[in-house]
Amino acid sequence: MDKYSFLNSAHASFFADLYDRYLKNPDSVEPSWRAFFQGFDFGTESALDELEVYGTPGTADTQSRVDTVTSSNGQQAEMPQSLQKEFQVIRLIDGYRSRGHLFTETNPVRDRRQYEPTLDIENFGLSESDLDTVFNAGEIIGIGTNTLREIVEHLKRIYCDAIGVEYMYMRTPERIAWIQDRLNVNDNHPDFSDEHKKRIFRKLNQAVSFESFLHTKYVGQKRFSLEGNESLIPALDAMVERAAELGVQQFVMGMAHRGRLNVLTNIFGKAAGDIFSEFDGKDYEQEIFDGDVKYHLGWTSERKTDNGNRINMNIAPNPSHLEAVGAVVQGIARAKQDDHFPDDFSKVLPIIVHGDAAIAGQGVVYEVIQMEKLEGYRTNGTVHIVVNNQIGFTTNYLDGRSSTYCTDVAKVTLSPVLHVNSDDAEAVVHASLLALEYRMRFNRDIFLDLLGYRKYGHNEGDEPRFTQPKLYKAIADHPNPRDIYAEKLLKEGVIDEAFVETQEKEYKAFLEEELEDSRKEDTTEITPFMADEWKGFENVREWEMMAPIDTTYDREKLTEVAKTITELPEDKKFLRKVDKLVKDRKKRFFETDKLDWAMGELLAYGSLLEEGFEVRMTGQDIERGTFSHRHAVMKVEESEEEVMLLNHISEGQGRFQIYNSLLSEYAVVGFDYGYAMASPKTLTIWEAQFGDFSNGAQIMIDQYISAAEDKWKLQNGLVMLLPHGYEGQGAEHSSARMERYLQLCARDNMYVADVTTPAQMFHILRRQMKVNFRKPLIIFTPKSLLRHPKAVSTVDELANGSFQDVIDDASAEVKKIKSAVFCTGKFYYDLLAVKEEHERDDVALIRIEQLFPLPFQKMKDLMKKYRNADDFVWAQEEPRNMGAWSHLMMHFPDAHKLRVASRRFYASPAAGSAVRSKMRHEQVIDYVFDKSKNNMSKPKPRPKEEGEEA
Repeated sequence: MDKYSFLNSAHASFFADLYDRYLKNPDSVEPSWRAFFQGFDFGTESALDELEVYGTPGTADTQSRVDTVTSSNGQQAEMPQSLQKEFQVIRLIDGYRSRGHLFTETNPVRDRRQYEPTLDIENFGLSESDLDTVFNAGEIIGIGTNTLREIVEHLKRIYCDAIGVEYMYMRTPERIAWIQDRLNVNDNHPDFSDEHKKRIFRKLNQAVSFESFLHTKYVGQKRFSLEGNESLIPALDAMVERAAELGVQQFVMGMAHRGRLNVLTNIFGKAAGDIFSEFDGKDYEQEIFDGDVKYHLGWTSERKTDNGNRINMNIAPNPSHLEAVGAVVQGIARAKQDDHFPDDFSKVLPIIVHGDAAIAGQGVVYEVIQMEKLEGYRTNGTVHIVVNNQIGFTTNYLDGRSSTYCTDVAKVTLSPVLHVNSDDAEAVVHASLLALEYRMRFNRDIFLDLLGYRKYGHNEGDEPRFTQPKLYKAIADHPNPRDIYAEKLLKEGVIDEAFVETQEKEYKAFLEEELEDSRKEDTTEITPFMADEWKGFENVREWEMMAPIDTTYDREKLTEVAKTITELPEDKKFLRKVDKLVKDRKKRFFETDKLDWAMGELLAYGSLLEEGFEVRMTGQDIERGTFSHRHAVMKVEESEEEVMLLNHISEGQGRFQIYNSLLSEYAVVGFDYGYAMASPKTLTIWEAQFGDFSNGAQIMIDQYISAAEDKWKLQNGLVMLLPHGYEGQGAEHSSARMERYLQLCARDNMYVADVTTPAQMFHILRRQMKVNFRKPLIIFTPKSLLRHPKAVSTVDELANGSFQDVIDDASAEVKKIKSAVFCTGKFYYDLLAVKEEHERDDVALIRIEQLFPLPFQKMKDLMKKYRNADDFVWAQEEPRNMGAWSHLMMHFPDAHKLRVASRRFYASPAAGSAVRSKMRHEQVIDYVFDKSKNNMSKPKPRPKEEGEEA
């Protein structure tokens, strides 16, 4: 026992503090102490394991295991009972910290599930006889030396009342200690002034009265009410006020439908009359605008806080695709941070409001959360708020997830979670302020889970008792959060009945006045989202999109850009292949005058940067480029220091930002769409690793990219680079599924192009920024053409050229042409090789470089030009049911005059066999040049059924 004699002499509080540190972070204590505590834990855990199996706490054998400590070298020593009890109390404290959230009073309408083992003191080797014993362990939780009874009461108040806290899985002792310090203040209970309590009541009254007003005035109309979770409104109000004090200047918020109209009116300041006009179904003032349902619309406003701070408020528009808006919000926030607060990202605060079923069920949530600390996507922390109705449409939570909580995805990034009873308005506000301050202190994500209920069915016209009769019987008898809070404040003497009545009466009168005024108007106007970021940009129609744009660039400046990107720093050593690549680029520009694809692309970025535009690129492996052509980022061989030559063009140039993305399409495309939405002067590009990988982002493409301008009056200049081309690489590495994008094209919603030269790439990218409007741009980019000897351009074609939506055959002699072939993209070079090999001067190859808006008039003019031809062909390498053919049939008036040369109809874009793929490719080419070689076989007739006549 001599080896452990110090256990008798040292003060118990010293051991208590040391053991507490060990529980938080074992590596933070000295190795010999760590070994000592490991021995104690082994004994304790063995005892608890036996308890869980046999349910016999305090047996002699079990107790002896705790009494004896084994050191790292195998020696044993008896521990003084008083010290052993101190350690057991500390384990009790740790139990509440780790598992207290499982035993809270956070569910207003359901009994909690029962979890084992409980936090009963017997499960920690303690008994009722210990309740009045004084323990030094109380100092750990801020109440000093105290009785076990007081310690337990204190722990219950902190961890098992209206707020449950999950945080002990975090691996940063500083963050754990910060949360614990905050929880110990006032036992994790609010301590608001009377004035603050009155403000909470006023906001709660607004939330409740607004929903009640809509319910009576617009019976049966969908509104996705907040009823059952109205405490969200005072929580957001408190966060805005406090955030402004902490230096936040812009809010960016995303949320689905539930409670959105309430938030728009009572937090973002949208006129209630405008919402009433939308309920009344009035037409829009704008002629070129289709609009959307009221609970999808976005809003931007400026709010003046009580302390005189001004804060820019943005709530992003969103479709009915639940969590899709989260990625967009993060992109908007990052763009605002980059553009306005590059030195302090914390000044822009993203808040995402989730539904409980959605946050648990939608994979994009995981993708967005994984962005939290990534250099290209971080936003210095997001406050995630779950409006937890405990139901998804008609699905019970037990059928909607396997995890204990809907917020368990937060553990991916070890983010803390606060579970709060939504009926307790003060607890909700208290938790929201703690969440805000955590974000501001640590620049990390945090989650608020507001457990409430949904008063009515999914959309107010639904009957919830069909599927949840028991739950909705409880809800029907349950008072709303305002009435619960009013009763509390009345008992405290903070307010009287007159105050309650006045608040209700005044707010209802305000809504009545708004309704009366709104019905004097015949139409409704949709206010553009983030108009402050879009000053100087215009909405345009299809013919304006096709107007010529000057994209020339001074040759001397282009030479300076080329010099910058073809000279590596002399004081750094690069891989030999990198050195050779850069020297080859220099030779192409300054000697051979044959610029390849990479040079055309990089010079486009360089010229725009020099003119002051910003460039942001993201995607999987894009720094180097999937096909190793771009090398926009080069690594120093020994140190892996990153060198981006495009950031060294000139003083005052724009920033070039390029990031390899996480292996995500849905969230990354959403993020960059949001970025482009908030930063119209940035050329924002997302590149797919292979073109059809974009199908992972199909929701973003369908709901935002193709339709947002019509639905929400939103312009967006996002560029999508989609590698496309049939080179025998199988189904997933051939087609970018251009037919899908072309099917989405209508009027003036986006550009779609399949360009064939570096100069075309240069000018189409420059055009994207030189116009005074923004449209999404889809470019089907090449793979084999990246190094094709004929896919080159001259310096003059870049400096003095322009984008050509159609490229005629420059070698064609009009009188000789018998067959005029329209084609697009890489297939042109396949056809050109055969034409030149066989010296077919009777064939003209015409490239359609822009597929939408389709230059149909120029196509018609070319058909007139080649009037001697008796054969007009549309040639594509894709199957007949894919590619651009169906698009031409819809948008080209003379499509019926074209003979189609394509692969047959197939379900898969391409064959897996390289031999078979090559054979089909050659069949199409043969048919282009000889219409007698038709490869389109007739479908086999179906077998006749028995007894059926021929």
